[in-house]
Amino acid sequence: MKIYISADIEGITGIGHWNETDKNFPSEYSWFQKQMTAEVGAAARAAIDAGATEIMIKDAHDSGRNLILDELPELVKIVRGWAGHPLSMVQELDESFDAIMFVGYHSRAGQNTNTLAHTMSSSRIARMTLNGCDMSEFYLHALAASYYGVPARFVSGDEGLCTEVKEHNSSIETVATLRGVGNSVITQHPAKTLEMISAGVQKALKGDLSRGLMTIPEKLEFSIEFKKHQDAYRAAFYPGATLLNPLTVGFNTDDYFEVLRFNLLAY
Repeated sequence: MKIYISADIEGITGIGHWNETDKNFPSEYSWFQKQMTAEVGAAARAAIDAGATEIMIKDAHDSGRNLILDELPELVKIVRGWAGHPLSMVQELDESFDAIMFVGYHSRAGQNTNTLAHTMSSSRIARMTLNGCDMSEFYLHALAASYYGVPARFVSGDEGLCTEVKEHNSSIETVATLRGVGNSVITQHPAKTLEMISAGVQKALKGDLSRGLMTIPEKLEFSIEFKKHQDAYRAAFYPGATLLNPLTVGFNTDDYFEVLRFNLLAY
């Protein structure tokens, strides 16, 4: 069994401030870097116990250089940094994988369920939509996995994201790591999260994995609302794009990979 893991940090246990996500604040970041590594490691080890023989991990937060490599199982391969590929947070994913898992993911932009809620760039993007539905980084990349026929089987992150995941596909196993309330978080003990991830992953990888496959709509009306009108103006010159209002650019297609290609404008 070949498994892909995409890892972020804003949905890691207890995280509640941007400084805790940033290498430039080592006294605050270092513990959460270690916990991110521990939660990814728990998912990887549980996947191995469930029968995984190959695991690819994408370090998908900020610089893409967060995971402490020697604290992960020797079986794994890790994608570090950013190639600039449209698959972004699931770079190197293809049809050869049996399932994808998301660890440390978070609520979409505009949600009051994680003080760090955002979609892609927290500094540039106010919201993204697909056919009128607000998009999270999970939904964006779970559909990318479905494009290659790879089902999403497990997600860990804040309660708000876990609720969204179940709305998209109730068969996907979720583990809630924290609950955001305004500019605060309510969290459980980190050791409890590791136990829950281990149990959740093993449950997720049993039975019919295809149940986690997401449905990609036939017609795709994608939009990016920028925080600055200058960014929207520039993005509107992308082939096929339309300036919907001073802050929002739309793009219509029937090929989801073209959505991912257009999404590179969000960086």
